[in-house]
Amino acid sequence: QFLYLIGGIPSLTMTEAMIVMVTGGSGLVGRGVEREALRDARPNEKWVFVGSKDGDLRDKKSTYDMFERIKPTHVLHLAAKCGGLFMNMRCPVEMFNENVAMNTNVMEACKDFKVKKLVTTLSMCIFPNKVTYPIDETMLHDGPPSEGLVGYAQSKRMAEVQSRMYNKQYGTQFTTLIPCNVFGPHDNYNLQDSHVIPALIHKCYNAQKDGTPLTIMGTGAPLRQFIFSADIGKIAMWAIRSYAAAEPLIVSVPEAHEVSIKEAALAVVKHMKFEGEVVFDTSAADGQMKKTANIARLEQHLAEDLPDFKFTPFDEAMKEAVTWFVDNYDKARK
Repeated sequence: QFLYLIGGIPSLTMTEAMIVMVTGGSGLVGRGVEREALRDARPNEKWVFVGSKDGDLRDKKSTYDMFERIKPTHVLHLAAKCGGLFMNMRCPVEMFNENVAMNTNVMEACKDFKVKKLVTTLSMCIFPNKVTYPIDETMLHDGPPSEGLVGYAQSKRMAEVQSRMYNKQYGTQFTTLIPCNVFGPHDNYNLQDSHVIPALIHKCYNAQKDGTPLTIMGTGAPLRQFIFSADIGKIAMWAIRSYAAAEPLIVSVPEAHEVSIKEAALAVVKHMKFEGEVVFDTSAADGQMKKTANIARLEQHLAEDLPDFKFTPFDEAMKEAVTWFVDNYDKARK
């Protein structure tokens, strides 16, 4: 079941080798990391991508068995039970309990197997519902998150708290990343539980197929920072190799790269080559007009460690995302 990537370690001793286990390896961000690891894995690295078929992280024995088989020196923990607003409102207890169980088992295993570094990904929904913008990392615990996402959001907050507690009590090197609005190939396109871009892609595909108008809820005016999954992959690999701080780090494109929901929808239309009617249902609520994130700390690290890094232009990333969905419709998660 394991997917071993390029970057074997034939001539190195185990003390020199870096074996990175990536949980949630078949998901959106995991595939972004895989893509970059195939391109940029170093001779002393082996990247091992695992999914739910390889072990149940909610179960401590299953988790420890997987650590025993892989013997990771580093762990990138992407796995989570997640879903859209309706799933979060239906199952807040399961969202909280299952994510806390996964995070706890992974952290306990990292401690007991003496893993050198653990990087866990969180979510922007962990920030307080009532907050001033732009958001930065210091605001994380300034108030409760959105009530509709409370189970998932609080479980992700607890991963940040747990990481700090393990570091303090056991001297571990655990840290967290907070990605913002990730999209790209291998996303979740379920129309009830997906995020905005995969939902737009799936709806546009259906409208194209059925010869019906593409209806988008709201005016399309809200602005969002969307980041391509391959860009998250590059930054996650950097974090595993080089990010030494315990403080969480927001991972997003700059505010100058914000696009409106309308611009995102029209980019989908363009790359789907959809020629039908596009309707914005202005009777539907828009939600928050902006959720701007401050990425000053990320920009400082990128300038120091990855000076040649550039975010993938939105239109280029959208073309790839739409093309992947069309080409892989039958196997896409929906």
